[in-house]
Amino acid sequence: MAGGRPSDYKEEYNEQAYKLCLLGHIDSELANFFEVTEQTINNWKKDYPEFFESVKAGREIANANVAVSLYQRATGYEHPEEKIFNNQGEIVRATTTKKYPPETKAIEMWLHNRCGDKFAKKVEIDNKHSGEVKSTLDVTQLKDAVREVLDEDDC
Repeated sequence: MAGGRPSDYKEEYNEQAYKLCLLGHIDSELANFFEVTEQTINNWKKDYPEFFESVKAGREIANANVAVSLYQRATGYEHPEEKIFNNQGEIVRATTTKKYPPETKAIEMWLHNRCGDKFAKKVEIDNKHSGEVKSTLDVTQLKDAVREVLDEDDC
């Protein structure tokens, strides 16, 4: 780079940035780790394509893992689990299936983000200026909206 002071960038930062982004780090946290400013991180992403690709790849994998976890929480999931018991001094092992039911908050987040036009959060303020917040979507409307979405190919 012509002019200015030499960059503190080192090639080994690519792998470090990748691993930090896998852990969910954002640019300000990368800057803190590398002991530079956030602007320097942005400059490195612009000036060193391999650094940018490392950051991007780490974030894409982290985001995909979170999306899978959110999906599992929204739809429910199960996995094998080994239970260990003590039966009169004898250790007994039993394989069972641990089941997790769908979670309302995960469902709400998924639908809001994937199908926001149909599942937008609507709020109205009481006209009496009491500050009381009322939801405008009742259970029947929610059930109808879910059925409508399930009948479509994609939101």
